[in-house]
Amino acid sequence: MRDDFIGYQCSLCGKEYEPADVLYTCPDDGGNLDVILDYAAIRRKTTVNQIIGSHEESLWRYLPLLPVSDPGGADTPLHAAGWTKVYQPPLLSQSLHLRHFWLKDEGRNPTASFKDRASAILVARAREIGAEVIVTASTGNAGAALAGMAAAVGHKAVIFAPKTAPPAKIAQLLVFGAEVILVNGTYDQAFDLAVEASDKFGWYCRNTGYNPFTAEGKKTASFEIWEQIVKPHPELRQPINVFVSVGDGNIISGLHKGFKDLMALGWIDAMPKLFGVQSTGSAAVANAYFNHSETIVPVQATTLADSISVDLPRDGVRAIRAATQTEGAYLTVTDDEIVSAIAQIGKAGIFAEPAGAAAYAGLIKAIANGMVSIDDPVVVINTGSGLKDVRAASMAVAAAPVIEPDFNSLKNYMANKERS
Repeated sequence: MRDDFIGYQCSLCGKEYEPADVLYTCPDDGGNLDVILDYAAIRRKTTVNQIIGSHEESLWRYLPLLPVSDPGGADTPLHAAGWTKVYQPPLLSQSLHLRHFWLKDEGRNPTASFKDRASAILVARAREIGAEVIVTASTGNAGAALAGMAAAVGHKAVIFAPKTAPPAKIAQLLVFGAEVILVNGTYDQAFDLAVEASDKFGWYCRNTGYNPFTAEGKKTASFEIWEQIVKPHPELRQPINVFVSVGDGNIISGLHKGFKDLMALGWIDAMPKLFGVQSTGSAAVANAYFNHSETIVPVQATTLADSISVDLPRDGVRAIRAATQTEGAYLTVTDDEIVSAIAQIGKAGIFAEPAGAAAYAGLIKAIANGMVSIDDPVVVINTGSGLKDVRAASMAVAAAPVIEPDFNSLKNYMANKERS
């Protein structure tokens, strides 16, 4: 166990715990736990130049800032999670009328989603504490990430997924060799079942927004934004504006944790602004934000963006604070706006799943509402590949025409297209 991982603090009551005292949430009030690091010790052992000079092209380049040890498997997909590309698509920048726009594509992760970051760290933690089985609930991405990262090092994974999850995501789970159990119910019911199974069988639970190490994995995207965008562009006068979709709330709270780590280390001068984007059909966190409250009232989620379809966000309080404490905001977008955003991002050569496109749709709305101006630097995070949900992608475009296999048919088609 890392000696600079010194404990946990409850995000609600503030009570602190030793590393060995608790595994998941606060025993007193169920609040999410923040991992406490010894920043002074990290500063003594690590410099910015050491991080930037690393030849490790994965999230493990930030090992000195993580609460786990290297789990090994350097030549496996476990060491391919993170360090995803950031693009500056000129077509999107022009259509948005932004001078400084980046899109970070998490679809390039080994299992094609942001969730690989959390699962890589959870596998490392499971190996440290000797857990033989890791269990999680998932609509697909978190489960695929766990299944893939666990398979990379021969660890056993059990996944509970609602039977309505996209078939492509379920196929991933099975191909990676996980034990997959489909639940005739919602994600939230699968979540509760995973917690109960963990308690009864002694499995290590990876559930998003329940295990404190999930945010520690997701915070690595903040470190990459700092290294890939903030450090190379000292001329930027305003803080970076980060747009990300929100379901359980763990990604945005993880990003917030990462930027807070950098602030505590003195490696970043200004806190980026975090903008959470939810579907109008699954907006429990946004609703609380709009009501100036930290009380999360469950909704009955109905959105095609399955990755952010959640009745009761399990990391909702920290997700709200990620926006309020950084002078960011929450926005909601319709499923139609999400589908339209898939097509718009696709024209720049990036294939986004609905949850990833939701962040871009949120940016469009923020610009229209005057929340973002032409000179504001903006990063949109595409949280997963469009191959995760081809059905939704098909809704974003017109069907391809069918012609006979001869030139006259092609000529007639082209002529008709020009007349239309």
